[in-house]
Amino acid sequence: MTGNFNFQHSNSAILSVNSVEAPVVMTSSSFDERLEPSLKRLRLSKRLLERVAGVSERRWWAPGSAFDDGAIEAGAKALAESGVEASQIGLLINTSVTRRNLEPSVAVKIHNGLGLPSSAMNFDLANACLGFVNGITLASNMIDSGQINYALIVAGEDSQGVQEATFERLNRPDSTREDYLREFATLTLGSGAAAAVIGRADKHPGSHRILGGVSRAGTQHHELCVGGVDGMYTDTKGLLDGGLELVVDGWNEAQENGWNWTGMDRYVTHQVSNSYTNAIIKAVDLDREKVPITFPNWGNVGPASLPMTLAQEARTLNPGDRVLCMGVGSGLNTTMMEIAW
Repeated sequence: MTGNFNFQHSNSAILSVNSVEAPVVMTSSSFDERLEPSLKRLRLSKRLLERVAGVSERRWWAPGSAFDDGAIEAGAKALAESGVEASQIGLLINTSVTRRNLEPSVAVKIHNGLGLPSSAMNFDLANACLGFVNGITLASNMIDSGQINYALIVAGEDSQGVQEATFERLNRPDSTREDYLREFATLTLGSGAAAAVIGRADKHPGSHRILGGVSRAGTQHHELCVGGVDGMYTDTKGLLDGGLELVVDGWNEAQENGWNWTGMDRYVTHQVSNSYTNAIIKAVDLDREKVPITFPNWGNVGPASLPMTLAQEARTLNPGDRVLCMGVGSGLNTTMMEIAW
């Protein structure tokens, strides 16, 4: 099925957005060294991750720390910057793809770690790499309706486990070139965390208004990228083609519904690779200089990728700047959300 959704918000705003980089730098050259037996046997050249994907390095968490610890740290930073007390939070949404268990939710550890009140609703919201943006939409709807005054959206990701499993699998003597290509995207993943505090715009002059945007679904593509704790398998070309179709449809629909996104001050996209970024820039004719790039140093940090990039850009954004957040998640789903900085 294919669907669309046009949404607007009346009184919600980003009060703060922060990120935490995992501390251990893992270069793509070190990944090539780990995969040298299979690369040599399959006659695949080194530096494919850098030359094809544009990913030079990504990060892993230090021993003894974990993705949800990173989410707690990012949440604490966002609360401190916003000036909102933990006791004022009415909703916590964890949007991480990474999780240790099927239950309980990841959100409960983060809720406890941040000292949020018993009155703060908390749960996980999973929608692949689009989860954080979906979390902002849901929180904004609850703020607009008067159910809550403040929400905290978090995401923490850990790529080490799935990449370690991928090294082991690809170095088996029976692995093929096709296996390597299907699991290539796994090697571009990275670890990190992000958090944002969402609140009532009328109570916080100078905050960053969440205006709304457009979402589209192309769920006929739900088998193009399938990931689990042991690996991720991707039809790279199919994912790119299907994602671009959704983005272009959403972009065109936005213009029909009165959104004018041709002259934004910043386009903050979900960070994947060179080919994906270049294709989106070309497909909807974006100004390349207004599209910040973070994947060469962070890799694809799942749903934390877009807010981590937004947090970096926040240092150079000025009041009144128009920001468009653009994400695509496996499944496929896409959302474009405008923020008045």
